[in-house]
Amino acid sequence: MTPAPTLQVRVNQTLLTLTAGAVLVDALSTLQTTPPFAVALNLQFVPKTRYSETLLHDGDRIDLIAPVVGG
Repeated sequence: MTPAPTLQVRVNQTLLTLTAGAVLVDALSTLQTTPPFAVALNLQFVPKTRYSETLLHDGDRIDLIAPVVGG
């Protein structure tokens, strides 16, 4: 039995291995991220409504950006 193909993405400088065909929401679920945050994939903002349809590729870079409160 051969193992399922995988891909590796970098999330805020941490390497994450996912099953090939994973979408952005899969990476966020694996990391158990809690809102609020914004997401950039390869330096491009991804709206929350597109998380479940944004296909990931080997070598992608995901940046999770938390809002800063105060002044």
